[in-house]
Amino acid sequence: MTERKIVNLTPHPIRIYHPNTPDRIVDISTGMLCLIPTSGTVARLATIDLGTWYTIDGIPIEGVEYGHAHDLPLKQDGVHYVVSLALALGQQGRDDLLVPYSEVRNGDGTVVGCRVLAKVAG
Repeated sequence: MTERKIVNLTPHPIRIYHPNTPDRIVDISTGMLCLIPTSGTVARLATIDLGTWYTIDGIPIEGVEYGHAHDLPLKQDGVHYVVSLALALGQQGRDDLLVPYSEVRNGDGTVVGCRVLAKVAG
């Protein structure tokens, strides 16, 4: 059986909290099950600027092509990658991409972690 591993390709460590953790917490260590450190590589959604298509009331409307991945490793057996939701949505054919889901916030409302990791269906 292939060993499974999770590689964090986001710029932030991912804190995974117990499913019963409240939406807002004061101490970020409360209910934390594990921490997935950053890998040192950040996969991003690359863009291609297609130039100005037209203007509306003097505001330029740019054409931008999304969906290309930058620094996303090729699929490997037993490896799942945590990436941003935008990147995962642009890579619908990849079943090895995970995104933080069911966020947990601190008292100021800043996201400090999540309760689960999710696969984008589709």
